[in-house]
Amino acid sequence: MTKTPLLVAVVDDEEPIRKALMRLMRSAGLNVETFASGAEFLKSLDMRLPDCVILDLHMPHMNGFNVQAHLVQKYAALPVIIVTGHDLPSARERAMAGGASAFLRKPVHDRTLFGAISAATSSAQPGGQ
Repeated sequence: MTKTPLLVAVVDDEEPIRKALMRLMRSAGLNVETFASGAEFLKSLDMRLPDCVILDLHMPHMNGFNVQAHLVQKYAALPVIIVTGHDLPSARERAMAGGASAFLRKPVHDRTLFGAISAATSSAQPGGQ
C-alpha cells in the first residue's frame, strides 16, 4: 500500500516566498497548493482540506491571526505552522496560544520546516503515532 503524499497549503502574500516553498515541498515529494491571501485560502477549503497549513502572519486585508482564528473555529484539527519575518515574543505567544503547531522565523531552514511539518502531521497520518 502506497502512502498518499501530504497536501500542504502555503499562504503568503509574497510571491517569491510562495514559489520557493512550493519548490521545496515538491522536491520532498509533497503536494502543494499556494495562496496569495488568507481569504483565497479560506475559500479553497470548500473544495479540499489540506493536511497542513504554512501560514504567514503579516498579510494585507486578512492577517495570519485572522486566518488562524477561522481555522480554529471550523477546522480545529488542521495543523498550522506559522512562518513570519517578524519574530516578536507577543506574536509567538499569540500564535501558539491560538493552536499553532510551530512558529518559525523567515528565512526558514529546510530541515526545521520539514521537521515541523512531520511533527504537525504525524498524528494525521494513517498509522501515525
